[in-house]
Amino acid sequence: MELIYQTVGIVGAGAMGRGIAQIAAQAGSLVKLMDVQTGAAEKAREAICTQWDKLVGKGRLEATAAAGYKARLLVADSLADLADCDLIVEAIAERLDVKKTLFAELEALVPPHTVLASNTSSLSITAIAAALKQPERVAGYHFFNPVPLMKVVEVIAGLKTSATVCSALANYARQMGHTPVLAQDTPGFIVNHAGRGYGTEALRIVSEGIADFATIDRILRDQAGFKLGPFELLDLTALDVSHPVMESIYHQYYEEDRYRPSVITAQRLAGGMLGRKTGEGFYRYTDGVGQVPAEAPAPEVSEIPPIWVSPRASRRSELLQLLKNLGANIETGHAASQEALLLVAPLGFDITTVAVVERLDPSRTVGIDMLIDDGITKRRVLATNPATRTDMRDAAHALFARDGKPVSVIRDSGGFVTQRVVATIVNIASDICQQGICSPKDLETAVTLGLGYPLGPLAMGNRYGPTNILEVLFNMQTVYGDQRYRPSPWLRRRGAIGLSLMHEES
Repeated sequence: MELIYQTVGIVGAGAMGRGIAQIAAQAGSLVKLMDVQTGAAEKAREAICTQWDKLVGKGRLEATAAAGYKARLLVADSLADLADCDLIVEAIAERLDVKKTLFAELEALVPPHTVLASNTSSLSITAIAAALKQPERVAGYHFFNPVPLMKVVEVIAGLKTSATVCSALANYARQMGHTPVLAQDTPGFIVNHAGRGYGTEALRIVSEGIADFATIDRILRDQAGFKLGPFELLDLTALDVSHPVMESIYHQYYEEDRYRPSVITAQRLAGGMLGRKTGEGFYRYTDGVGQVPAEAPAPEVSEIPPIWVSPRASRRSELLQLLKNLGANIETGHAASQEALLLVAPLGFDITTVAVVERLDPSRTVGIDMLIDDGITKRRVLATNPATRTDMRDAAHALFARDGKPVSVIRDSGGFVTQRVVATIVNIASDICQQGICSPKDLETAVTLGLGYPLGPLAMGNRYGPTNILEVLFNMQTVYGDQRYRPSPWLRRRGAIGLSLMHEES
């Protein structure tokens, strides 16, 4: 395929601008990099050229190819130097007024065929283009940092954007070695919208005193398979980037409860505890390495009491087999003996509620999270209620750690950490499908490439069961009386009739 855009202008020479300039030059375009700050574009070009030189030194790039890239990467002194560009990508500050002014200036300079694209992560494309004479040639072109490594780009259509423009931008993304996903012009587009379920729900869990930062990170890494825990991720992206995005999406959706930001991140942002780049965030960093508190070992228990399992426990047969494998003394009677440790495995409900509803002795009741098959997890999670005796808690911990698998014990909550976070992720993703923001396929692609989740959110729902996810959400809504856990109609329909979440309606 012939190169779609022969000459490309980039306005803004920060991390995003230089990344887009790099891959555009590598694709074969003549690239003109411009920044209003004196010397910024020159420094950016030098940094990009240094990256190419390093790749040559490592044998990953031919010297002749690097020379060609460098020849195609130019510095523009002013906006007027971009007048002959076929495509101009804006990568400046996330301020609507500044972007609108820039696009008005560009429209006055360039010919009618030039496409104007914004790398905005959360601002409305429709609003950016509203005052222009040709809003149909304006689109969102949202890359992720670092651009050369993050292989997804969101192509966003404003209300008046031409479909031809979006198609051309998508094809050009492929020519640059990236995967395009098409999105409607809604707050957060796909990735930043879908990503609200991970960190935001984890922050709620901390705020409720259920577990600390390190414990939540361990659970979501080891039990659910995320590459980074939510607080490790927030430290990596930095709160001066992440918290404003939380606020922006929350306010653009008119204070929708699902997207409510946390006072925890607001306070740390105010205190300059931004993450890795400041040496302190949710963790302290020494030479770039996070100082994570050591995990306490499993308690030593001289004698473990008999175990009685609630008949209402989720995955009950699998739980009983696990207990047998661990050498537990299992009681099989309808009612437990007075010495037994009472084991429950609810979906969405807190341990206190389960103990009361099932008329169990709360002092001997401990919960275990069985949403995910124990055989595919690297960690087990237990939960106590306020009345659970220390000896019962320690006995449960020691028992489930017998085979060497790590165990986390959290305080009582409405739903376990993984249940809450996964259900929220699936629910928000289902709502994105309900709104028609993008196709289910593009949603899965955007999230796996843009957020690095172990599975796309709909695939998570498929693996753990739409009915299980719905049960967690319905029960969480009951426990909290909070509309942020109300199930999406898209998810509710599929869960009710047992269809795969990826099933397309005819």
